[in-house]
Amino acid sequence: MWHLLEHREMKRLARGRAAAKAGPLPQPARPAGTDLLPQIKHIVVLMMENHSYDNYLGMLQGRGEGFPLGPDGEPDVSNIGTDGEGIRAFRQPTTKQYDGVPAQSWHASHIQWGEGKNDGFVTSAQDVQAAARAGNAPHVDTSAQAAVMGMGYWSESDLPFYYGLARTFPLADRWFCSCLGPTFPNRRFLIAGTAHGLIDDSPYDLLDYPPAGTIFDMLTEHDISWVNYHPVAKDGSRWKPYARHKQKMIVRRLRSAGRALPAVTQDVQKDIQFTADVFPLGIGRYMEHVRSIDQFFTDAAEGNLPAFSLVDPDFGNYSEENPQDIQKGESFAAEIINRVMHGKGWPDTLLIFLYDEHGGYYDHVPPPAAVPPDDVEGRSAIDSHSRLETVLRPVLPGLVKSKETLDAGPRRYDRYGFRVPAVIVSPYARPDYVSSEVFDHTSVLKLVEEKWNLPPLTARDAAARSPLDALDLTRAPAFAKPPSLPEPSLRWGTW
Repeated sequence: MWHLLEHREMKRLARGRAAAKAGPLPQPARPAGTDLLPQIKHIVVLMMENHSYDNYLGMLQGRGEGFPLGPDGEPDVSNIGTDGEGIRAFRQPTTKQYDGVPAQSWHASHIQWGEGKNDGFVTSAQDVQAAARAGNAPHVDTSAQAAVMGMGYWSESDLPFYYGLARTFPLADRWFCSCLGPTFPNRRFLIAGTAHGLIDDSPYDLLDYPPAGTIFDMLTEHDISWVNYHPVAKDGSRWKPYARHKQKMIVRRLRSAGRALPAVTQDVQKDIQFTADVFPLGIGRYMEHVRSIDQFFTDAAEGNLPAFSLVDPDFGNYSEENPQDIQKGESFAAEIINRVMHGKGWPDTLLIFLYDEHGGYYDHVPPPAAVPPDDVEGRSAIDSHSRLETVLRPVLPGLVKSKETLDAGPRRYDRYGFRVPAVIVSPYARPDYVSSEVFDHTSVLKLVEEKWNLPPLTARDAAARSPLDALDLTRAPAFAKPPSLPEPSLRWGTW
């Protein structure tokens, strides 16, 4: 039943994708869908949320480019606040984060970048706090301590599993998020090579679809198995998740059609539970390709993972976004990675561990210029001088002002976002290896395209580099026996 419904959905999408001009195949003489990397049977992507490279791995010594250190052994970097006060990078006092700051909106991220000076991590938080005091930004801690948290970092004693992982497997110290913006645009780049105009996390802006489709469409078209795993309630039934997804899609369409109504515009929060949801996902594809984390554990143990897996955390509780306790996210990630390493499919698996964006936390490496994915510029549902803005401003001035604040800035996707932690985990991984090639989330697409001889979706993934330099596929795997890694600070199932 669901397979037939998915087939209908794919036929409908194919009509829209027909106008998109396909790029060249990695090996044009061979058919699309040909497996060019038979040693790797399972690609797993585990994407957490909202931390920069320096924020987590800046104090990892002797491996990768972390903080520049002063004579005292502490990071020799600082930012200046709105009153001219200098804030040097400092060790975070707790693993629990503050609410709403630092911020990673489109506007805040561009302030933080500061035309390459990376000097706006304190002022951007102070701007968000000022907006909150004026009633234009909900859910923000306005304390003086919270204002400087973007300059804080965590170290090995806070995140022992992550440090052990980064010391053991290849570390990518130039993996940038795909744009200077928040979660939704960056996760769109991961699966489609473009944000397709999205610059914020508004759920009512998630009803468009990219001309070339997503990597999931490409995989389905060539009969390559894929699943998006994510945490779901343990109710023993797939009908309840199906009903929730259907209801959510209806609500999104109502919000999109009726944004001018206060009841559907005020205090709208992120509503995705899995990454495939950042573009419309039909019910057939949902039922065929979305599974629970418990199912992931079973599939990993039995060696039954699909060809491509995308694993999401619980975005509300242990994705590591503020104000969560980051050690809960480490606990989840450690469990996922350990289940893969000790499952029957480990000998044929490549896992990429990374973050969607920087979360407003400092990084000292300026993001370089990037190839624009397409000609679609960033847009907002409440752009200045739009018809909707004209209607809303008299009745909901706070909402309009908040949206303008979050979305202000240039509207091109011609620059990467900040660096994020990224580790390549596989039995074929090169020991003691650091890759300093420039990657972004479309490097995952490039990897999938190079493995299965698929065309690029956009100009961005066409120009991307895959992280295959981290593997040695010509020799016996160095990590055929899974290495022992440190325990996370919180063991899975104990909190």
